[in-house]
Amino acid sequence: MTRFPNLVDGYHRFREGDWNKERSRWDELREGQHAKVMVIACSDSRVDPAQIFDVPPGEIFVVRNVAALVPPFETTPGRHGVSAALEFAVQFLNVEEIVVMGHGLCGGCAAALSKQMEGAERGEGGFIADWISLLDEAQAEVAAKHGTQGREAARAMEMAAVKVSLANLRSFPCVREKEGEGNLTLHGSFFAISDGLLHVLNEESGDFVPAEA
Repeated sequence: MTRFPNLVDGYHRFREGDWNKERSRWDELREGQHAKVMVIACSDSRVDPAQIFDVPPGEIFVVRNVAALVPPFETTPGRHGVSAALEFAVQFLNVEEIVVMGHGLCGGCAAALSKQMEGAERGEGGFIADWISLLDEAQAEVAAKHGTQGREAARAMEMAAVKVSLANLRSFPCVREKEGEGNLTLHGSFFAISDGLLHVLNEESGDFVPAEA
């Protein structure tokens, strides 16, 4: 049974409800977007940044992919989707903050930790394996300390992935330059699906702490 009619029903509820309530906002957005915060999040259906951060339309520029990963800066030919979105946000939207939001029970991080897709053919898990190989170094550290089984190891992998993405963000010259000038701030965060708590990374200590009210 197709689910698309349910989505269309949802659109009608949105059109009659929230769209009308935010009509003046949509009129402004018709002239262009001016988001000052970029959020890099996972594609997981349970972790919608707009819902979690409860923001109005046009407030955040969002990129979602498997495990909320940012690749390192590269100049090789290719289709660099995340890098293109980052470049647009930093150089053209002039965002002032970038938030990397990892989450609990992340399938991409679980696959990275277990290496269960390593060696798979493209179309049968190989694309995923190639992508999450960005976490290979972090996986080795997590596995050495926590093993590759159990929730403690999984959570450590999920939080390590956020730190990998932050480090890779800083490999981009435009990010490094603007952060150095004080015009761009990076944040790491972690949303726990099981209890709905958001944790924020303290980069000095390396710890994730519950977000203050």
